[in-house]
Amino acid sequence: QVQLVESGGGSVQAGGSLRLSCAASGYGYRNYCMAWFRQAPGKEREGVASISPGGSGTDYTDSVKGRFTISRDNAKNTLYLQMSSLKPEDTAMYYCAARFISCGGLRRTEYGYWGQGTQVTVSS
Repeated sequence: QVQLVESGGGSVQAGGSLRLSCAASGYGYRNYCMAWFRQAPGKEREGVASISPGGSGTDYTDSVKGRFTISRDNAKNTLYLQMSSLKPEDTAMYYCAARFISCGGLRRTEYGYWGQGTQVTVSS
């Protein structure tokens, strides 16, 4: 099993940048597909980006392509999300999630391990 703790959220103006981190503890982090999800008030939780266990494969939802970059450091058991050119519609609680072995799609039901979330607020 893996335990996940997010950090790095905050308030930023539109056009600004933030980097989220997700620290993982437990056995076998390098064997997990990792992902970022987000949930805005009154909306469904949506997949933002995923990265394969080795880090060579990534996937992004269309609305963040070219603005967000997912990465991982398996030596540090840490997942990152670099967010640039932020927009007010990026405002949400951001969650780190893990799925054993392979990445599927960015569907919430595919991930069995979740962090508590970190809030990102983008003002216009």
